[in-house]
Amino acid sequence: MTSTAVASPLMVAADVNKWLGSNHILRGVDMSVEAGEIVCVLGPSGSGKSTLLRCINGLESIESGVISVDGDRVGFKTHRGQLYEHTEREAARMRRRIGMVFQHFNLFNHMTALQNVTYGPRHVLGISRAEANKLGLDALNKVGLGLKKDSYPAQLSGGQQQRVAIARALAMKPQLMLFDEPTSALDPELVGDVLAVMKRVAEEGMTMIIVTHEIAFAREVADRVVFMDEGRIIESGTAAEVLDNPTNERTANFLRHVK
Repeated sequence: MTSTAVASPLMVAADVNKWLGSNHILRGVDMSVEAGEIVCVLGPSGSGKSTLLRCINGLESIESGVISVDGDRVGFKTHRGQLYEHTEREAARMRRRIGMVFQHFNLFNHMTALQNVTYGPRHVLGISRAEANKLGLDALNKVGLGLKKDSYPAQLSGGQQQRVAIARALAMKPQLMLFDEPTSALDPELVGDVLAVMKRVAEEGMTMIIVTHEIAFAREVADRVVFMDEGRIIESGTAAEVLDNPTNERTANFLRHVK
């Protein structure tokens, strides 16, 4: 009889705790994400959603618990049985595998769209200008902005700038994409274009964790919906389970106000 190996989750957060001063922001968070899975994280402001993403990406440290991506612990390494905190270079190397798209686009205003997208591949991955330009143009085409490659951020709408930010993350060829309310800073008429790009990225098999208030989008794309409140995950399940038949009254009350 041959045994079939069971693949481990791509991302695992186990009993994660995070404080900011006396504020206990993340309270024993347990969460895992399979390769290719789309997880949408919902919850009220201040519930710890964005902080969780920043901890997964290593931008924030945690006080206790473990976060790992593809079997490697975020923020720490083990050497000869001892645990050591990552150096900044080691942390940056880890973050290469994790793309992150923020609420605000954080583009370099003095660079064109293509230059913004190719900066990481050239200066972090160390690939040639020609190879980076090809990679960057492919990424811009994927988000529908190939014709805007020579435009500067000031010449682009907010929605277009956010799509450039998504292309910038994709150009790094990450294993995991994190989206922190990527449409919250956009005018309502620009939201649809960004969500359409995210949907295409999801359909191509990218593993994604998306903090969002876009309930209809979560219903359409999520394999799983997670609801957070006061630093805890209080409900998790399929979109139909959590959005249509929540078992927690806090989840139900939140959904009544945002639908």
